[in-house]
Amino acid sequence: MKNLKIHIEINPELFSKNPDSSELGRNIISSSIELINEIGFELFTFKKLGALIDSPESSIYRYFKNKHTLLIYLTSWYWTWTEYRLVFATTNVDSATERLKKSIAILTSPVLIDDEISYVNEILLSEIIFSESLKIYHTKNVDEENKKGCFLAYKKIVQRVSDIILEINPKFKYAHMLVTTAIDGAHQQKYYTEHLPGLTDINSDKNSISNFYTKLVFDVISK
Repeated sequence: MKNLKIHIEINPELFSKNPDSSELGRNIISSSIELINEIGFELFTFKKLGALIDSPESSIYRYFKNKHTLLIYLTSWYWTWTEYRLVFATTNVDSATERLKKSIAILTSPVLIDDEISYVNEILLSEIIFSESLKIYHTKNVDEENKKGCFLAYKKIVQRVSDIILEINPKFKYAHMLVTTAIDGAHQQKYYTEHLPGLTDINSDKNSISNFYTKLVFDVISK
């Protein structure tokens, strides 16, 4: 997205004070990404984050009420940024088939650093999404959080790609299921490749996962 200045708008329900509004807030975001990626979400605490950024733990609570809401924020940031990438890649592309191919590639390929947003390491953030983001859904408050729009960014991604599938095959009944299967499956296969290679057929080709899910999606909707 060279030469395209973007601003990531996040649902206000996800923070007490907008972290993008101050240097401390941006430092909280960038450092929390680094720390969660390093030690995992279970061991991550605001106390450890405060020590890392040399700031009182109480200052972090002014932005997020707990680490769960911080993880939801990071997940929402990632999917909002991904939607910008989808829009940028598919605007003015007339062919629905080409738009679907580009969309699948963005959703299943390795992430690159976006220089337009200097304080977020998108590569490390993507690793957190792969390994930790399911934790935001597996809680007793998921229905309440869903009503507040906490997961809207991800749902917008799924809807956008589902609409393209229905352009290609209006009779296909399972567009949302197919899109979420491709996204979740790509994340899982990446994890298997790095940690449990006996559970995957992915080879050294960095495009293997994307190629597989592109073929899967088009094979399914063509039937």
